[in-house]
Amino acid sequence: MKKIFRQIHLWLSVPFGLIISVICFSGAMLVFETEVMELCHRNLYYVKKVGQTPLSVDVLAEKVAVSLPDSISVTGLTASSNPERTWQVNLSKPRRASIYIDPYTSEIKGRYERTPFFLTMFKLHRWLLDSMKPEGGVFLGKIIVGTSTLMFVFALLSGIVVWWPRTKKALKNGLKVVANKGWRRFWHDLHAVCGMYALVFLLAMALTGLTWSFSWYRTGFYKVFGVEMLAGGGGHNTTNQTNLDSKHVPPYAYWQRIYEELKTANPGFKQITISQGTATVSFHRTGNQRAADRYAFNSRNGEITEITLYKDSATSGKIRGWIYSVHVGSWGGIFTRILTFMAALLGGTLPLTGYYFWFCRLNRKKRKISAIK
Repeated sequence: MKKIFRQIHLWLSVPFGLIISVICFSGAMLVFETEVMELCHRNLYYVKKVGQTPLSVDVLAEKVAVSLPDSISVTGLTASSNPERTWQVNLSKPRRASIYIDPYTSEIKGRYERTPFFLTMFKLHRWLLDSMKPEGGVFLGKIIVGTSTLMFVFALLSGIVVWWPRTKKALKNGLKVVANKGWRRFWHDLHAVCGMYALVFLLAMALTGLTWSFSWYRTGFYKVFGVEMLAGGGGHNTTNQTNLDSKHVPPYAYWQRIYEELKTANPGFKQITISQGTATVSFHRTGNQRAADRYAFNSRNGEITEITLYKDSATSGKIRGWIYSVHVGSWGGIFTRILTFMAALLGGTLPLTGYYFWFCRLNRKKRKISAIK
């Protein structure tokens, strides 16, 4: 049985090993991207001096809006509960673009831009540097990453069978990394033992990561949890935007009112995000790091028309938040993020150490054949 699984493990790993290493190493680099960015660009994320009261939300949004070209507009604003942090003003384009502003002085601190290093790591991790294709085009990099990740899952599962000890004594020895018996033994333990320690995190990252690669897998994944995928985005923004256009109401007219109302109703909030017709309130919590209570309001008068509490929701958005939190390891705070980072690094070494043993085996076979001749 082990011989069969050893062959499965080998021939799944050989053609996809280098790609798996790239995916794991690039993913590890992204785990602490936020912390690195905030450390290197502290002036962008923190105010120089904490004031007594932040300026009105609509004033801050308008300050950013007048600094933008006509082709770009303000789509929302995120206010942090931390008085030392700047506030984030979201832009219509490019994708996920935003500007940070001092809420006490309205000083524009700068625009968020992903550094070339992290942008490269992200593209490597998701698409192997392939670019997004128009709708209907073949996204080759995405397919390769997804296929390699799927093969990685089977390689990990077959690796369990190959590693599984037959006795308790062997199990005890199989959980130790020996560093004083030569490089060959060390590389073996790094591959087998450390692979077992990182197994749960690697499987969690791979199984959740596949939801971004294959629509059929994503649909099945959601159904396992009893959730149907929702098409579209809920419709609030479209309706409210129509109201704005027809009534000529300033786009930020009631944002301050909404902010004050949500802030009062949610004293333990982490951040409040307001956009045209919708608002979200997130909290400091473990688990789903994208969990948030969602609100819809009438853009003509600022009246809240709908409330969807996270604890009462059972939508695809809730599952997406959990998938992301498990994939990046943020579900348990800094501790699980560190473990995820280490597991990703170890995952990247597994194919490399596996290639080492494969080449050693090939060399032994060559020497045996040469000796026979």
